Amino acid sequence: QKMPPSLPTTINIREPRWDQSTFQGRAKHFFMVTDPRNLLLSGATLEEARRVVEDYRAGTVQPGLTEDQLWRAKYIYDSAFHPDTGEKMILVGRMSAQVPMNMTITGCMLTFYRTTPAVLFWQWVNQSFNAIVNYTNRSGDAPITPSQLGTAYVSATTGAVVTALGLKSLTKHLPAIIGRYVPFAAVAAANCINIPLMRQRELKLGIPVTDENGNRLGESTAAAQKAIFQVVVSRIGMAAPAMAIPPVIMNMLEKRAFLKRYPYLNAPLQVGLVGLCLVFATPLCCALFPQKSSMPVSSLEPEVQDQIRKKDPWLETVYFNKGL
Repeated sequence: QKMPPSLPTTINIREPRWDQSTFQGRAKHFFMVTDPRNLLLSGATLEEARRVVEDYRAGTVQPGLTEDQLWRAKYIYDSAFHPDTGEKMILVGRMSAQVPMNMTITGCMLTFYRTTPAVLFWQWVNQSFNAIVNYTNRSGDAPITPSQLGTAYVSATTGAVVTALGLKSLTKHLPAIIGRYVPFAAVAAANCINIPLMRQRELKLGIPVTDENGNRLGESTAAAQKAIFQVVVSRIGMAAPAMAIPPVIMNMLEKRAFLKRYPYLNAPLQVGLVGLCLVFATPLCCALFPQKSSMPVSSLEPEVQDQIRKKDPWLETVYFNKGL
């Protein structure tokens, strides 16, 4: 039997399969990255994908490997291993866990919003989950100390809980539908607190910036600020449909006889509606900005600009991993 031709070693699997300069290309990429089915893959499958990817990058092509198999291995690898450190990421912190985890937590936040203990508990659960995700998907390869991690977690969680309780007290005399939006306002505010705090080391020391070919040129705090701003916008956008659409639907359903007769269906319905929104909102909002973001050299700090000019006087644009 004739063997298929060997795959060339020129396919650039350091970059996504689709054109990342277009929203459509980024959306296709993130639908693959956030696919919840990746969570079900065994450790052996993940290690096999890592081996295929690392071998290919080193110029070794496994016999019979097709282009589709190579890209599949790349996306399995990307779903489980950090792009900067190469470490296997915490399971619940992976982007493929975003839909099932957020579906459950957001559904419960929207269902149990009437009492103060429930608001406290679900905001704490949500911020604990966000802290894990923000740490797991941070940009750069510099370690963060346990004390920095602890301070960031406590500050972010406290900020979210105080925001939620403050907003809840303000809506006591307003229509019930307004009260349903308290969780979203708290989540949006908490993202503005949680993400910068969990990634404070990047804001202080900077994140790696590279040229187009991935050659490291230095660390920039200006790049870190841009990266974190883009992630905050994406996360708020991600939460918006899941926390804005279900309350309207549930408000209508609760006035009908069906939910009055079967009140125990409230939480499952809410979780299901949130899940439906998140399946699309998660990859589409991740795709708002390229993962490999860029900025002009002239926008970096003067000392970083000088450092880069010594290496390459004509370089105009640098690139960095914005995190997720």
